[in-house]
Amino acid sequence: MEPFEIFAVCAPGLETALTDELRALGYAPVAGAGGVTITGLWPDVWRLNLWSRGAARVLARIGAFRVMHIAQLDKRARKFPFSDILRPDLPVRVEVSCTKSRIYHAGAAKQRIETALTETHGMTLADDALVTLKARIEDDLCTFSIDTSGEPLHKRGHKLQVGKAPMRETLAALFLRQCGYDGQGAVVDPMCGSGTFVIEAAEIAAGLAPGRDRAFAFEHLATFDAAAWTAMKQAQPIVPLSIFFGSDRDDGAIRMSIANAQRAGVGAFTTFTRAAISDLTPPDTPPGLVIVNPPYGARIGERKLLFSLYGALGKVLAERFTGWRVGIVTSDAGLAKATALPFLPALHPVQHGGLRISLHRTAPLR
Repeated sequence: MEPFEIFAVCAPGLETALTDELRALGYAPVAGAGGVTITGLWPDVWRLNLWSRGAARVLARIGAFRVMHIAQLDKRARKFPFSDILRPDLPVRVEVSCTKSRIYHAGAAKQRIETALTETHGMTLADDALVTLKARIEDDLCTFSIDTSGEPLHKRGHKLQVGKAPMRETLAALFLRQCGYDGQGAVVDPMCGSGTFVIEAAEIAAGLAPGRDRAFAFEHLATFDAAAWTAMKQAQPIVPLSIFFGSDRDDGAIRMSIANAQRAGVGAFTTFTRAAISDLTPPDTPPGLVIVNPPYGARIGERKLLFSLYGALGKVLAERFTGWRVGIVTSDAGLAKATALPFLPALHPVQHGGLRISLHRTAPLR
């Protein structure tokens, strides 16, 4: 089979960080809006789903053709080699979008593609199908993609317990990368919530594949090779030299973090303790990274109360964490400024849960 485009989706604003990650995996990625493209074969699709920490999902672009009107779409969809990829014994779901094209009615286009699938290719349809075929008609070009991930990739299968406004693992991984974290050195999160930053850092250090314990949509395609997939998952974990630390003032958060870390297989080298910011002290390790996702105060009236929290956090870090780098994720630049920490130039904001959040980073504190 000829190589094809594989598109790794990410939150807008994190394309550069995901490009860096895929380059580290040995690819030649090209950043675009909302994701990164590589060229590869089906084993590369499996590998990206298994090993990419920052991608939200992986789309396999299986072909494209020009369409000027709906009858032409019908004809070309009937001739498209769907049977090379989709299995007739398993249902498929179809999603269509139309932009700047002569075919502008997504519903009509979807109906024609679905009819071609059922009448010509012998496929069945279901709204809850494990496999989704996406058709994007843009500038009169119809591109077919398969969502090879299924459930979003931040669902690693370990974080079964979460608190309020949990950080997605995919975002946490790319924020860690933007802070220069490469699996070496200690990581501290003093407002750890359900433990996402700490667990993600520990997994990176241990060389654990983020997708090791979950299922993927590509396992239900005609192109899937179960034996090759089993062999691909045989990576041996490393025992990290560093220990990873989370604290929170909430007992429930600590219980959640411990349980989540144990499920992820990193309980032996993560430590979670109940502590307020005023109690925070650096662990007995060389300086590493403090990364924290404090409350943002999105609701009216909360913001004033948070200035003292951010101020206290900045004071503790400046006084006690000399030599450590700091990363603070917040939607409010004013709150970040209240820490009085010497932040590096700003990065692109990231769309997350209806908010624009930003990572504010420092060099090693002096």
